[in-house]
Amino acid sequence: VQLQASGGGLVQPGGSLRLSCAASGSIFSIGAMAWYRQAPGKQRELVARITSGRTTSYGDSVKDRFTVSRDNAKNTVYLQMNRLNPEDTAAYYCYADIWTSRTRAKDYWGQGTQVTVSS
Repeated sequence: VQLQASGGGLVQPGGSLRLSCAASGSIFSIGAMAWYRQAPGKQRELVARITSGRTTSYGDSVKDRFTVSRDNAKNTVYLQMNRLNPEDTAAYYCYADIWTSRTRAKDYWGQGTQVTVSS
């Protein structure tokens, strides 16, 4: 099983980006999916999380600016980021709770995609 993240890049303050993360491999089902981020010298923090039932939760610093969604048919989680500011600059990592059988589940992480907000 692999998670492949994409969509990062350089954007000006006030701009938008959309991150995607697709899971592939021997997947029975996927539970919660999430995005975390880590800036240089800081701890990894939760950005947004979405359950299999599409219940969402967000970190305080991104509420009302970011939206997490998922396409279960594509095993993909998205993060729409609006009104970006320099404090959002970080490596963004996707996470998924993936069941490979009815009785076996494991946490998986993507490789990270860099988001840089700068003029």
